[in-house]
Amino acid sequence: MTTARTATPSTARAINDRLALNLLLDQGPLTATELRDLTGLSRPTVADLLDRLGRSGLVAVVGERGEQRRGPNARLYALVASRAHLAAFDVRSGGVSLVVADLAGRTLAAADLAVEDPGADPAAHRAAADRIVRTLLDTARRAEVPHLHTVAVGAPGLVDPATGRLQSTGDLPAWHADLLAALRELPGTEVILENEVNLAGRAEYRTGAARGRDDFVLVWLGHSVGAAVVLDGRLRRGVGGGAGEICFLPVPGTTALPTATGCEGGFHGLVGSAAVCALARAHGLPADPADDAAAAEAAVRAALESLGDGRPGAAFLDELAERIALGTSAICVVLDPGCVVLGGEVGRAGGEELAVRVERRLAALSPVRTEVRAGEAGGGAILGGAVLTAGDAVRRDLFGEP
Repeated sequence: MTTARTATPSTARAINDRLALNLLLDQGPLTATELRDLTGLSRPTVADLLDRLGRSGLVAVVGERGEQRRGPNARLYALVASRAHLAAFDVRSGGVSLVVADLAGRTLAAADLAVEDPGADPAAHRAAADRIVRTLLDTARRAEVPHLHTVAVGAPGLVDPATGRLQSTGDLPAWHADLLAALRELPGTEVILENEVNLAGRAEYRTGAARGRDDFVLVWLGHSVGAAVVLDGRLRRGVGGGAGEICFLPVPGTTALPTATGCEGGFHGLVGSAAVCALARAHGLPADPADDAAAAEAAVRAALESLGDGRPGAAFLDELAERIALGTSAICVVLDPGCVVLGGEVGRAGGEELAVRVERRLAALSPVRTEVRAGEAGGGAILGGAVLTAGDAVRRDLFGEP
């Protein structure tokens, strides 16, 4: 005979507290009556948890709803967003962008810092990392934040899920590793490292084009190309963090094959920023010779502006969509995600026009039906995903999240 087990009083209280805190986080200030209606808990249970959360400093009364009658049920309770603070980094080869935010994810201060190539001198790389950390602390002080509970860092490369170490798949500057080491020296601060495209995928999943979908792939089209894979509502990293490194995917149309140390012969060679700029020039469209992500974005925008006036924008977009569909079809026939989101500078610039073209061509290449959507998380997708990731970590600590 199996004995049924019920939750202990302390476990039940923890579950109820988490439920109420997440509702206050997602929906803003609520009255006790609204919390009762949303949770299904009794009046005494809600009163007890609000008292307990108030004494812990996580919830406070911030006003009244404005009903005619006054009393405890009309008080507005809100999450104390200043209870803990977090920071998020978007780390690139030439610098960083960072934000300092509160527990609700609201940005309190931000900074951008360019980092010139320090050369081969290890001391110069460490000095660059120290300067970035000082910028972070100065930004926090400017926002009157005395301590950062968690810092989430998005960086290019493989992030080993077991060790949290960053492994370069190209030529990352040494100060990236030094920055992580310097951040981990901050007292009482948790540091989370994640691949930057995975963070962008998290942003699309939670607040962008993939809301409501538990299966999708974000194809990031920027300086290079990468993917974030979400299946059954979970971000998939692979054994060594290499899931989504589609820049190395062999595809027809390149002049060579990729190697273990270089992706020029892979999918990157078709849709990386240099390839997009070269394609634009071949179609008579303006493209900055810098061939970086910003130049590729500008070339796609120029193509969109020329649609309908006899200029070659349509032909360029069709050929670009053909290239994107080649690599994307390989993802779809293996994973069958049902939905592909186009992100990054090129995906964001192409918008719905490019997404429709990719979906049409993909339907001709792949036997599995796949919807293609334009990314909605915007240019700050990596930072947005990092804020969400850091916020999740803070809630696990403060709310007792599983």
